[in-house]
Amino acid sequence: MTHPTLDEAHVREAAYLLWINEGRPQGRDQEHWLRAIDALTPAQPKAKPARKAPAKPRAAKAKAATAATPAETAAPAAKAAPAAKAKAAAPKKPRAPRAAKPAAAKTKTV
Repeated sequence: MTHPTLDEAHVREAAYLLWINEGRPQGRDQEHWLRAIDALTPAQPKAKPARKAPAKPRAAKAKAATAATPAETAAPAAKAAPAAKAKAAAPKKPRAPRAAKPAAAKTKTV
């Protein structure tokens, strides 16, 4: 029942000290013994998790590698730029005013 590397005398002394610290309760000797073994047993280090697989290359890198010439990659970007400017230049619409709520009639009840 005891751990093979622990000396029984050390476990007994630790269990006795636990028993004294708890006010000498009756019938809990097994619990004190097991707690003494746990306290005297060195904690084993946790196993390190396995490393994750390397990340896949991003889609942007793959598209850049398949493009034939820099002129072909610049052409779609040049077409998209005027559309973005047109949206930014459009004025914003004003908000609609909020509808006024009718005031509730206050009546006193007697």
